[in-house]
Amino acid sequence: MTDKAVELIFHDGWAELVLNRPERKNAIIGPMGVDLAEAMAEAQMRDDVRVILLCGAGGAFCSGLDLKAFNADPAPGWLGDFQHIWRAAHRALFQSNKPIVCALERYAINGGAALALAADLMVVGEGAFLQVGEVQIGMAAPYNLAWLSLRHSEATMARIALLGERMHGPELSHMGLAHACVADDAVLGESRGLCERMAGFPDQGLARIKAGLRARLELDADAWFDRFTGIDPVGSRPRPRALA
Repeated sequence: MTDKAVELIFHDGWAELVLNRPERKNAIIGPMGVDLAEAMAEAQMRDDVRVILLCGAGGAFCSGLDLKAFNADPAPGWLGDFQHIWRAAHRALFQSNKPIVCALERYAINGGAALALAADLMVVGEGAFLQVGEVQIGMAAPYNLAWLSLRHSEATMARIALLGERMHGPELSHMGLAHACVADDAVLGESRGLCERMAGFPDQGLARIKAGLRARLELDADAWFDRFTGIDPVGSRPRPRALA
């Protein structure tokens, strides 16, 4: 591993993006958003990458925003730009024409849940959970809602976002949010095997299908996310902790 907040590892036909802050449970800070957008762009440019795996270092996916960093005194230099940073990270995920697989180990909470839901396919551990919990602290969850709305019904969105409860692997699988629910110690292996299998499909098929999935929206990334944030990405900057 490097000291970057997101590690990019290339395999035969696929790439692995690792959220790389295990000492903070892979909690989100500005540099992680920057590194994620850059890693996605690099993987996107390579013709030999057909599938992207998004996972977390240290046996967990992502615990959400790093509130210790956001509330530090003095404030970190990236704080004022976090709105733009986080939008750029989600824009990169949205614009990718390569399928994204998420390996959800242990937990994906709030902002971390949004990253997990951005994946086209999710492999989750039986004991792992996803939580869109902003409602319990009076905050919005626009990026979670944007990704949920892309793939799921209003009833599913309401069940996840209006109660803010932890949803464990078997329930995520039953509701269709997860592609597969496996033993906790098998999540990475199952996810990597899925990426390897998909990377072996005939050339360009995956990219064409992924492009077709996005084309049906008739909206670009910013127009799509603006429907849920209600915020001009180059305009006002609300408190970053309200984003998820």
